[in-house]
Amino acid sequence: MGAFYIFPSIAKSGLSSEEFCERLLKEQKVAVVPGNAFGDCGEGFVRISYSYSMNHLMEAIKRIEKFMEQFQ
Repeated sequence: MGAFYIFPSIAKSGLSSEEFCERLLKEQKVAVVPGNAFGDCGEGFVRISYSYSMNHLMEAIKRIEKFMEQFQ
């Protein structure tokens, strides 16, 4: 079984990959993987799987958008 991923930049947040993931999970209950788990070049990015139902994806996107509002 395979999966599909995106690897977006989180630079606008000003957070490290690990801090971003920890806070997103704590504040919005969305789990993503810190980019630095894939090497030093992954810092500033997170890995998001999109092999879920459309309803789950849309809910996760709404929660991520809400989380990112604090960094505008």
